[in-house]
Amino acid sequence: MEKGEHKLPDNFFKSFKNKEEFNEYFNDLYKRGVEAMLQAELEAHLGYKKHDKEGYNTGNSRNGSYNKKVKTTNLGDIVLSIPRDRNSEFDPVVIPKGQRMSDKLEESILGMYSKGMSTSDIRAYVEEMYGVEVSESTISHVTDSIIEHIKQWQDRPLEEVYFIVWMDGIVFKIKQDGRYINKCIYLIIGLGKDGRKEVLGMWSSENESATFWLKVLNDLKSRGVDDILIACTDNLAGFTEAIQAVFPHTITQLCIVHQVRNSLKHVSYKDRKEFCADMKLIYTAPTLQSAELAFGNLCQKWGNKYNYAIKSWKDNWAELTSYFDYSKEIRKLIYTTNTIENLNRGIRKYAKPKSLFPTDMAAFKVVYFAIKNIEKKWIYPLYNWGMIINQFLITFANRCKL
Repeated sequence: MEKGEHKLPDNFFKSFKNKEEFNEYFNDLYKRGVEAMLQAELEAHLGYKKHDKEGYNTGNSRNGSYNKKVKTTNLGDIVLSIPRDRNSEFDPVVIPKGQRMSDKLEESILGMYSKGMSTSDIRAYVEEMYGVEVSESTISHVTDSIIEHIKQWQDRPLEEVYFIVWMDGIVFKIKQDGRYINKCIYLIIGLGKDGRKEVLGMWSSENESATFWLKVLNDLKSRGVDDILIACTDNLAGFTEAIQAVFPHTITQLCIVHQVRNSLKHVSYKDRKEFCADMKLIYTAPTLQSAELAFGNLCQKWGNKYNYAIKSWKDNWAELTSYFDYSKEIRKLIYTTNTIENLNRGIRKYAKPKSLFPTDMAAFKVVYFAIKNIEKKWIYPLYNWGMIINQFLITFANRCKL
């Protein structure tokens, strides 16, 4: 099939009288496209083109075709003409025995969607590569097949204990009540007893609140989580109150990097370099006592000029300095939310071609595909996990379960 063989004028589809007439045309177009792919497969299998002299005395040749009714996800049953060879060795990839005809094509569509391609890009690619014109709505129907997988993933059982969880959100433009608004999809990464990371779930909300986080944390509990040792967040509104209600023994560690950034918002540009140097003495201190001394010096030096920049350190001191209770290896894991921010950067990369989403589920699909692709790289435990887990077992002797 030559590229563009089935390309139609822009106003062609307006000529259809009804949906049934359009579906009949589309089915025939799809059928011809797949049959052309089958013929190409047979040609590759035999090693020569039809009527080519190179095929003489090769020991195998074309042997007509047979009809086969196959099921598709979006087009119903279609009868295809399946080519065969004389030695019965040809086993087509496009229509594996016992499988649906559209599996391979649908896998390609899902794969392209998971890589961040928009539905319009996928439609153009499928038409170019397969000679089949597929509407963007059909592509959306194909990607909708993943919704059940998302629901099962979101409800799957979790481990009893997570040593660390990192929480953060990523904002998307999602349509609601006829207009696009900013909605945040919150994500949680958990570090299990095997030292591997996994995304525990995703939840959507317009606003952070204790009520929202109570729902999220109770969701984790209902899926089997009995305890979280350390939770790392970016001072999420209402989170501390909620986690004390659901997991009262969990240690909360606020992200130092976010704290530094937030403080600098209230410092003039000419003083930032010096102010940063003084703040650094706090979070790089070897002990809590040293950090308290450095913070006292910061307050004395800058308190009158930048009281608001220092106030947030005072208000959140306990949650900002939790990491001083642990070893250098554990401190490195919990003093920032870099772990989940790296995930968010990966998701933004996949979601970049899709700036607007018509529904929450449309955004969930993109995020889910991105997570599945990113998690493929999370196959090994954290570096030096053998030492780290022993430190957890000693520090949390009564709460760690192996």
